[in-house]
Order: sequence, then C-alpha cells, then structure tokens
Amino acid sequence: MKNRLLRPFLPLLLPLLLAACSGNEAPRAAEFVPPTPAESDFGTLRVRYNAIPTLSLSAEVARQYGVERDAGTALVLVALRQVENGEERDADGTLKASALDLSGTRQAIGLRSVDTGDYTDHIGTARISPRNTYRFEVVVTSGGRTETVKFQRNF
Repeated sequence: MKNRLLRPFLPLLLPLLLAACSGNEAPRAAEFVPPTPAESDFGTLRVRYNAIPTLSLSAEVARQYGVERDAGTALVLVALRQVENGEERDADGTLKASALDLSGTRQAIGLRSVDTGDYTDHIGTARISPRNTYRFEVVVTSGGRTETVKFQRNF
C-alpha cells in the first residue's frame, strides 16, 4: 500500500535526489593529473623507467628490441645514466626487476641489455592482463651502491 502512495511522487523525487547528490555545484572541467615521473635521481645516477603494452610499439621498434607484439605482454624498459654538469652518459650497473599485480601474484622480469645508438637500455617483458594494475620494483646496483625504484602502471 505504501508503494502505491509514493508512486505518483517518484518523478518529482528523483530530480530532488539527484540535485542533492551534486550539492547544486556547477559542472567543472576535468582536472589534469600529471603522469608519475618516469625517472629517479640517486646522486649523479639517473634511473629512467617505464612499462608499456607491447602492442603500442611500432613493428620497427619491436624488432629493434627483439620483442613480440602481444596483447598480454608489457615491455619494461630501464635506462641508467650518469649525470655530470647537466649532461647524461651511459652508466653501468646490474638490475633485478619484478612486478606484482592486484591479486598479489609476483613475477620476476629478466632484463637484458640492448644498444640504442649512444646508449644501452635494459629491457624485459612482463605478462599483463587487461584492467589490472601492476607495481614494478627495480633494484639497481651501480657505482658501489644499491637503490630501489618502484612504480605502478595500469593496463
């Protein structure tokens, strides 16, 4: 019986309820959220890093890196640079990388060196699934010190 009494008022109540949700605020433009920095400095050592789906690579770049373009694979790229007087040059070091997904599954990422002109980059691949978030951790040993870089990417 109560439902029958409220039924004629539902079309009037709905706009009031929706207005209450917005607090009568005017629509606002979307705010730009800057991307997470893709580099970290440890003294004069600069570590650049990224993880991108291999499908976003051009066929030429995939060939250059020796990776297969696949919807379930991300390319993990780490570059070590020595910074002196504002100039960067290649830096030597060893790296160990892993990725952790939202379910808590951790995977080790084997990195290998690839020459890219004047620099050497370190690349590997990680298995990814759509609509999942991955937390990457890269342990870098260079110049007698060990540092850890952590970053997150959504796929």
